Amino acid sequence: MEAGRAPRIRAVGRALPTHYADQETLIAAFRDAWAGAHFNVERLEELHRAVQVSGRHLAVPIEQYKELASFARRNEVWTEVAVDLGEAAVRAALQRAGLAPREIDHLFFVTTTGIATPSIDARLVNRLDLRSDVRRTPIFGLGCAAGAAGIARASDSLRAFPDQVAVLLSVELCSLTLQRDDFSIPNIISSGLFGDGAAAVVLTGGARDIPEDGAAPRVAATGSVFYPGTERVMGWDIVETGFKVVLSAKVPEVVRDHARHDVDRFLAANGLGRSKIRHWIAHTGGPKVLKAFEETLELPAGALDRSWKSLRETGNLSSASVLFVLGELLESNEVNEGDHGLLMAMGPGFCSELVLLQW
Repeated sequence: MEAGRAPRIRAVGRALPTHYADQETLIAAFRDAWAGAHFNVERLEELHRAVQVSGRHLAVPIEQYKELASFARRNEVWTEVAVDLGEAAVRAALQRAGLAPREIDHLFFVTTTGIATPSIDARLVNRLDLRSDVRRTPIFGLGCAAGAAGIARASDSLRAFPDQVAVLLSVELCSLTLQRDDFSIPNIISSGLFGDGAAAVVLTGGARDIPEDGAAPRVAATGSVFYPGTERVMGWDIVETGFKVVLSAKVPEVVRDHARHDVDRFLAANGLGRSKIRHWIAHTGGPKVLKAFEETLELPAGALDRSWKSLRETGNLSSASVLFVLGELLESNEVNEGDHGLLMAMGPGFCSELVLLQW
């Protein structure tokens, strides 16, 4: 497809729950909850501080979590909050793009932290007063990779329908998946790393008018990589109490083993090398994951500063995390015409998703 006909990212909207707790408050809450279970609370504090998160936004007030004992009740709250946050994120993105809800032709929805039928995108049709012929595509289970994958799938749709508008919505309420009786290291790390939030991305097809300010990057290419035999690297075990985290210590190792080859092959297929990428947009997988990206890709100093900042301020927001980083970049004044950017995320499968952007 000609560059001028490629889909464009017009805007990113973000929404965070109003309830917030700094990491020390969260550590104290976990200490109180788990001290009587003969858990090593010193180890808890060590692991929580190691993830370098200063605090997180929470779906509900911190004192309310003890009342959410069952999976059914937590998922009920997830549905309620997801609709509210999702609406806020979509409206913010549309306002930035200068578009109205009824101009949306296709709504994509990604999540990994709750389930609902009708899905959250369906529940937003009335909230947002979308057209009755709007197409909807809910996607579940791609975890942290879903933000990048959602942009890719939305851009695929717009290549087929270049006169249309697509919106990708990600809502992740990780705090509502916590297993309070699971004292495993993966659950302890997750309880300190993952936060709650929503992000929406507005994309327009190549036949639509191009913004005069030139700030809307083209989705030049997308790529997916699946790593066979890695299903237990990351994901959920579905248990009676809900989603029990699967989180292997091998995640940074997978990054080191595969990221350079995958990125170089993807860029070479598009006539580029790593030195031509000015903007690196990585999901906030945690300190070890971000360091692995920096080292294996030999990134220049500061290349992932936005990802590090997002990790510190809000934690890992799963599929929404890379979209938060993208939003920060789009709202900066640091992009110039002709710049290339690479958006990348990894998630359950185990897999990688790559999106090449050009301004």
